[in-house]
Amino acid sequence: MRREVVLTPQGYKKLKEELDYLKSVRRNEIRDRLKESLDFGEVGENPEYEALKREQAMVEGRIEELETILGFARVLDEESINTESVDIGSKVTLLDLDTQQIIQFTIVDPIEADPRRGYLSLESPVGAALLNKKRGDETVVKVPAGTRRLKILDISK
Repeated sequence: MRREVVLTPQGYKKLKEELDYLKSVRRNEIRDRLKESLDFGEVGENPEYEALKREQAMVEGRIEELETILGFARVLDEESINTESVDIGSKVTLLDLDTQQIIQFTIVDPIEADPRRGYLSLESPVGAALLNKKRGDETVVKVPAGTRRLKILDISK
């Protein structure tokens, strides 16, 4: 049994747009290129055809994956996002107690995680350490680069 996937509205939209693109554009591009590549010789002697078949398989696999994810997805309602303690969908403002740097992340499902854009997986070391913590709480987190001491300054939607 697959677990429920909880997505922000933006995350759901992004995955839906990717699915629509793959099904309506990318699939057709590959099909057309496959037809063209057959004009260059027999299938067994045509490396371009074999490469396109592999690409087609990857695209079809991604389409299947996205359909499964979106089928299990629950889109977060902004009104249901908890601001009392850290949970999925919470925007958390942190103070790194060692560097005095202020950091802000939104806690999301691993499928939507993108730390460079400020979306942190609830299953990451930092995300897991922050879950259920409240404003003012401090936590120590072991990350690949060492240990970080973090203080929660704010929790918002």
